[in-house]
Amino acid sequence: MKIGFIGLGIMGSRMAANLQKAGHSLVVYNRSHGKAADLLAGGAAWADSPAALAAQVEVVITMLAHPEAVKEAALGQDGFLPSLAPGRFWVDCSTVNPSFSMEMAAQARALGIRFLDAPVTGSKEPAALGKLIFWVGGEPADVEACRSLFQCMGSRIVHGGRQGTGASLKMVMNQLLGTTMAVFAEGLVLGRSLGLPLEILFEAVLGGPAAAPFVATKRGRIENGNFEDADFLLRWLQKDLHLASVSAYETGVSLPLTNVAKEIYRFAIREGDGDKDFSAIYHFLARNYDFKSPSNVGSDKPDDATRAEEERLCA
Repeated sequence: MKIGFIGLGIMGSRMAANLQKAGHSLVVYNRSHGKAADLLAGGAAWADSPAALAAQVEVVITMLAHPEAVKEAALGQDGFLPSLAPGRFWVDCSTVNPSFSMEMAAQARALGIRFLDAPVTGSKEPAALGKLIFWVGGEPADVEACRSLFQCMGSRIVHGGRQGTGASLKMVMNQLLGTTMAVFAEGLVLGRSLGLPLEILFEAVLGGPAAAPFVATKRGRIENGNFEDADFLLRWLQKDLHLASVSAYETGVSLPLTNVAKEIYRFAIREGDGDKDFSAIYHFLARNYDFKSPSNVGSDKPDDATRAEEERLCA
């Protein structure tokens, strides 16, 4: 099958490589030509624009950073959607909010294009190994038509239902990912402030009922202070938390914890952690404390006069 792949970042480049290894013919486009070098060396063709790419392929797969980038690639100047022949497929693997995904589905439908929203869970290593999880929304027949492509790139395919449900599932997953990482990091900061070494904290918490399994993969980064060469950029997780809050606003539900976490990640971006792994939220929360000695424990207790005033006000 001849496939057009747009977006060759950390995830997209590895996903495209697995399609190439499986024998599919690729036409690729990315804003920066250099990221396509390995794929081009392997036989992929380069397109000078998304429109030029779409004119050559049966399926367009997009893996882009945010809704604005997806919309520009699809419908902007030299966008691919008007150049894709009716009956062809557009598979959007980008993490976007469900309402945006349904908007893109409607745009595709008007042109006779078969649209699937198929965002993924997994970082760069699962992407390289073809072990991503695909959350897919769309017509059952369209999912089946593209199943073999998903199997080249992933180890699990979950069909959520109609168009937009793949994006909805991914919203929930990344909302949990972002808030859980922030809460875990905050717990580590509390433990260290009480004089507990990181090693003891990890040994006590990991594998127990209070820690999500994925945080174990971040132990080495936190212990070594190495948040570079990110599996998943902190700035993109902050974007996903924002999109989750947008989705909550649209559906009339309240996400107070998510909104607080979103702003914590935004502060971390302002402090220079945006292009680090998202586990650097620990780095942000811990950066202004000296954990070398447990002697700080209790140092901020109120003095007798303050305590007496607090007791009077509470009486």
